Amino acid sequence: MQAYATFDRSQRPIITIHFTGAKETDENFQLYLQELDNNYAPKEQFALIFELSKAPLPNLKYQLQQAEWMQQNQDKIQTYCYGVAYIIPSMIMRNVLKFIFSVQKNPVPFKVFSTLAEGERWANAQVEELS
Repeated sequence: MQAYATFDRSQRPIITIHFTGAKETDENFQLYLQELDNNYAPKEQFALIFELSKAPLPNLKYQLQQAEWMQQNQDKIQTYCYGVAYIIPSMIMRNVLKFIFSVQKNPVPFKVFSTLAEGERWANAQVEELS
């Protein structure tokens, strides 16, 4: 099974999630959601960067699962996540994000960028401002 996304926690409190380009399956998407949850295990604050330049267009089923995960974990997200930078060069993927947020509002500050460098600057500023 190819991972749907990889998680780089080596620069914590900045955590970067790189989407691999693999199409989601029940198995790899559940692993992805579990890894999202693992970000909160240390009970320490952080900022997330979702690097989506290689992400495939997700199936509606998985978009709804993502929205449900956000809803179920809203309190935890608001407690520990400073904010989320989304790196999305594709307009189609930006529309997917809008759809997910129409189902479940993002519970923390977020911003969409075209490049990883822009997203990293914003995420670092969130950490500095809010810590």
